[in-house]
Amino acid sequence: MISEKVAAIHKRVAQACARAGRDPGTVTLVAVSKTFAAGAVRDAVQAGIMDIGENYVQEMLQKRDELGNPSIRWHFIGHLQSNKVKSIAGWITMVHAVDSAGLAAELDRHATRIGRVIPCLIEVNTTDEASKFGVRPESAAQFVRSLAGLDGIRISGLMTIGPFLPDPEGSRPMFRRLRLIREEISALRQPNAPVEHLSMGMTGDFEVGIEEGATLIRIGTALFGPRSRKN
Repeated sequence: MISEKVAAIHKRVAQACARAGRDPGTVTLVAVSKTFAAGAVRDAVQAGIMDIGENYVQEMLQKRDELGNPSIRWHFIGHLQSNKVKSIAGWITMVHAVDSAGLAAELDRHATRIGRVIPCLIEVNTTDEASKFGVRPESAAQFVRSLAGLDGIRISGLMTIGPFLPDPEGSRPMFRRLRLIREEISALRQPNAPVEHLSMGMTGDFEVGIEEGATLIRIGTALFGPRSRKN
């Protein structure tokens, strides 16, 4: 039952927060439902999870239409193509993986046209893996400064993906580095970049993420089980 899995994750979140001296209320669980049917999302929502993360625009659109629940907060967590921005700009809660000036400008253009501000996270490649997207850690602050004139986006924080190691402790240096980068960017006091969020930690390492300051954790397998196909 997803409700039991949600309860188990909340317990682990609370334990990690206790170790870090944090309030569990400062951590938001984003349920990653890619490849799972809308029914699984409905079960998660019924269990109290209102933040849903998807990697593909078309799949997210289909589930959003099928569920028809305006209370769901949709997070786009995949690599967003600029030509897909118009499909989600009017209602997306947060875009988790902005890593290019072109994508930022496209989000700003659509947001400005419809009169809203889109919350975004800057993806930082803290593992320095060629297979991953994201700006380089040493370039993150300068990248944020380059977006200072975009009033249609709100740079709400930073996102990274850990190194997928058997020991979750392997993610700690990357998560700690992201926290330090956020402190550097916060010191800029850039009006469109409050960087209050850190999105880091998934099923295998979310507790380490919380201990290092994560405010958003992206959980798929621990909620929905293993995926039936690779993506």
